[in-house]
Amino acid sequence: MMPLAVAHGARSALIPMLAALLGIIIFLVDTLTPLDMAVAVLYVAVVMLLADVLTRRGILAVGALCIGLTTISFFAVHNVRFELEAVARAIVALSAIGIVTLLSLRNRHSSESLRDQAALLDLTHDAILVRDASDTLLYWNRGAEELYGWTADEAVGRNTAELLRTGFPISREAAAVELERHGRWEGELRHTRKDGARVTVASRWSLRRDAQGRPLAVMETNNDITERKASQDRLDKAQAELVHVTHMATLGQLTASIAHEVNQPLAAVVTNGEACLRWLRRPSPDVGEALASVERMIANGRRAGEVVARMRALSRRQADRQETVDLSQLVRESLALVERELTRHHIAVELDLADALPVVTGDRVQLQQIVINLAVNAVQAMEGAPRPRRLKLRTRALEWAEGEAARLDITDSGVGADTEAMSRLFEPFYTSKPDAMGLGLSISRYLVEAHGGVIEATLNSDRGMTFAVILPAAKEQSL
Repeated sequence: MMPLAVAHGARSALIPMLAALLGIIIFLVDTLTPLDMAVAVLYVAVVMLLADVLTRRGILAVGALCIGLTTISFFAVHNVRFELEAVARAIVALSAIGIVTLLSLRNRHSSESLRDQAALLDLTHDAILVRDASDTLLYWNRGAEELYGWTADEAVGRNTAELLRTGFPISREAAAVELERHGRWEGELRHTRKDGARVTVASRWSLRRDAQGRPLAVMETNNDITERKASQDRLDKAQAELVHVTHMATLGQLTASIAHEVNQPLAAVVTNGEACLRWLRRPSPDVGEALASVERMIANGRRAGEVVARMRALSRRQADRQETVDLSQLVRESLALVERELTRHHIAVELDLADALPVVTGDRVQLQQIVINLAVNAVQAMEGAPRPRRLKLRTRALEWAEGEAARLDITDSGVGADTEAMSRLFEPFYTSKPDAMGLGLSISRYLVEAHGGVIEATLNSDRGMTFAVILPAAKEQSL
């Protein structure tokens, strides 16, 4: 089969020959035959044949030539006898040739303008294609050739979805409905290149309608985001790994407290189990006391299970579990995990927890991690400080820029920090303590900001520091 470009070239060379032959035949018939009709009107066919292959100057020259041939034929046939009917026929023929020549010039100008505009579309690196209502390709720019591998001659006239094997994030029907309703559609598509490789594109569709409002054509602009998509996937994976690493980094700080917390209920289970046996081994078994011991065993076993569940949640790679949390209750639960540290360092805890506090939305384990990290940091800050050593935790509601919020203040009576330390408090791996990792505060800030909140540190007027955590209230409360 002859290539399209070769066939187009052959046709372009054949048209002038046909037009010239037709012009000669019309001239001979008009000059040599005594027909009482405007044969010269047929010259318009010559002009129309050459309108697509000549420049505007060439079209004008052909029109002038046809007018000249018509004039020559008129004088050759009628000599000096200018009959009214003959003159009228000549005027009709000349007018027709002139009008067609002018229309051809106008059409040529429009065609050249369209080609110039299409050439501008070829300058963009985006793939631009136009398809009709039946999804048949009408236009295929150079960017589409570079992206997909098919030339315009190979692509135009084919079905778009079949050529590119389009994969939609939603169904094709849903995209068509949105396009019909809004006149545009945007989304990511998966296409197949000529070499079989799959590419991801950010696609934008614009619908053109006719005068009656019916869909006429769709212009589709596709931007190759395959590499960007792959980079984003790698970044998301790296961020997930970082979150996991930050979780694992805090396990060392929590190990002693968690072990102590687990040992307490386990020891209570053993003690209550032994007591239950003693009640049952009496000559007259005391069933009531035995049942009470068993109930205490069950309660302590559940408590140990909750601690283990928190430990597993911190060490597993899993999506954050969102739930509504009472910040005051969370503080009470978190302090139980650091009770051993507080007792060992002779720290008195003062609680000022609001009852009517807006609940916040977040991952309970991560929010506990914030409180534990800040409490452990306060304990370390008070190590070596003169007594009394006090740790105050206060919760309250406040109006924030984002709306209603809950605030937690954790105040210690430690040694405070100098100017340089205050500016670097939340930097990863920065610490003034030789046996610390310097991750607690940076992880706390990361988790607070991940929950849409802020964390601040200020020096107290007497001694020590106060860390303030502000978390936005759950959205449901503002509805």
